[in-house]
Amino acid sequence: MLTGWLENEPKETLVCAVASAIALILSITGVLKELLPFDVAWIAIILCGIPILTGAFKGVVFEHDIKADLLVSLALIASAATGEYFAAGEVALIMQIGSLLEDYTSGKARESIEKLIKITPQQARAVRDGRTEEVPVEEVTIGDVLSVLAGETIPVDGTIMEGQTTIDQSVMTGESIPVDKKAGDKVLSGTLNQYGTFTMRADSPSADSSLQRMIRLTKEAEENKAPIVTAADKWATWLVVIALSCAILTWIFTGEFIRAVTVLVVFCPCAFILATPTAVLAGIGNAAKYGIIVRSGDALERLSRIKRIAFDKTGTLTYGKPGVSGVYCVDGRYGEEEILKITASAEQQSEHPLGKAITGYFRERGGKTEPVEEFKVLAGQGVSAVYNGERILIGNRDFMKTQQIPLSDTEPAGASYGKDGATVVYVALDNKVIGLIALKDTIREDAAETVEKLRSAGIEPVLLTGDNAFAAESMAKAAGIGEVRADLLPKDKMNIIKRYAGGENPVCMIGDGVNDALALAAADAGIAMGGIGSDIAIESADAVLVSDEIRRLPYLFCLMRKVMKKVRVNIVASLVINLSAVILSAAGILTPVTGALWHNCGSVFVVVNAALLLRMKDD
Repeated sequence: MLTGWLENEPKETLVCAVASAIALILSITGVLKELLPFDVAWIAIILCGIPILTGAFKGVVFEHDIKADLLVSLALIASAATGEYFAAGEVALIMQIGSLLEDYTSGKARESIEKLIKITPQQARAVRDGRTEEVPVEEVTIGDVLSVLAGETIPVDGTIMEGQTTIDQSVMTGESIPVDKKAGDKVLSGTLNQYGTFTMRADSPSADSSLQRMIRLTKEAEENKAPIVTAADKWATWLVVIALSCAILTWIFTGEFIRAVTVLVVFCPCAFILATPTAVLAGIGNAAKYGIIVRSGDALERLSRIKRIAFDKTGTLTYGKPGVSGVYCVDGRYGEEEILKITASAEQQSEHPLGKAITGYFRERGGKTEPVEEFKVLAGQGVSAVYNGERILIGNRDFMKTQQIPLSDTEPAGASYGKDGATVVYVALDNKVIGLIALKDTIREDAAETVEKLRSAGIEPVLLTGDNAFAAESMAKAAGIGEVRADLLPKDKMNIIKRYAGGENPVCMIGDGVNDALALAAADAGIAMGGIGSDIAIESADAVLVSDEIRRLPYLFCLMRKVMKKVRVNIVASLVINLSAVILSAAGILTPVTGALWHNCGSVFVVVNAALLLRMKDD
């Protein structure tokens, strides 16, 4: 408890502030004056003043750094020494209120590293001497043969030796559609094996896997972020020198020590200190009304300077789920509805995202599926079933080739869909392709309008995605984004962001998955999609769109800029009020008590001015 009090821990500080406020009210009203042998304002001086004195002492002696606490400490000591106990207690209370506001707006410490560690596989199935045994993933070495079952997370980076499957790589690449894998294909640690069982050769030890490298890089990126420094602390050294000079000169020219004390009291940068946290608190509160969580004052300050925004594609510009974008009829006997009905009927038992998307699309159109027989999933390829006595095969292009089904009539349509960034599903009946179904991630309806508003606000958009170039180009064109980078791994995204960050045009990254965590942490500011975003993305970000509404982005940046403008206005106003108070104090017009009340005018002004931010609306 004592340590928390001296270190300005939020709970202890709140208790002290409440008790001090009550004590100061009793002091100025004189309610207990006859009952107590001391001024009740001493409660405020002790509870709120001692932590300030402790902080100032540590800063000067151990850190060799002069902060605003030093000036406040001088005013406290001078006021108490001359019997102006109310003035001393009032200054201490205002300072602690400022400390509380800063604590409230600082946000929780990020937990991104723990989130990454949570998804790290702990065990691997090693194939040794013809037997499969579970071993700690740390014991896996290069060249070990591992078995991976359906539903398991791949323990290390490697190459498939036997088997075919479908891998959900969204955790690492952000691709919304699972990727089919076969012998010879690379697989990454942390990705999910959805269907078939396969054996793989370990190409790297656990400590050097893609996931572990991401953890290390995230730590480095987080450590490189500097905390916000208040304006008062930036100018603390000069404030102390000027305040002491004014107080000494006042004493010399007037011969009245009480005037010098008054100068020190009114020179205390209470309003100066409140200028930043009050505006930040109001801005964060306003953003929260629209489903935007800004994590700290530091984050707000960085968001206000953004000149470039990098979008992830899947789950950010898009909804992150595949949808039917087109149906191509090859055989004239089967129209679009019939092809969808045959496919949906066969896929109704499938758990594959593409199959579920086709079935859902057909049913949304009012269609009714029919039962099929001999349904079978061929991992990494497709499905087969018997529909009305006829064999139906549904799958990718490679699957059709392995079944020796001719594709010559489908090549132009397949290539066209592919260039549009779509994944193509082939539908064959009795060993003949009757149609193609194209699926692609669906762009958000407000994506293009959002991008245009951001550009109007002076923020240039960029698209960074792990998807293929065709899908990326198609989506960027629909959203109105000119600069596109595709086929990116998490480290690639981070490196691109690093090249942008820290320059004249600060960059903001917006994403939703684990694969975006490095870029979010490396950017000047990061924004995560809260509804569909992963925990690691959310914890790595400076702001979170809780409702996944990217249309809120233009308002967010506009609000952050207005907040910082309020901060600057508050700082100027507080300096003007303090300067006038110094002049009046030196002239003997203000006493320590009236001076303390006068300089509170600055505190009231910055609070009211900041509160006006709460009235700002997103039109």
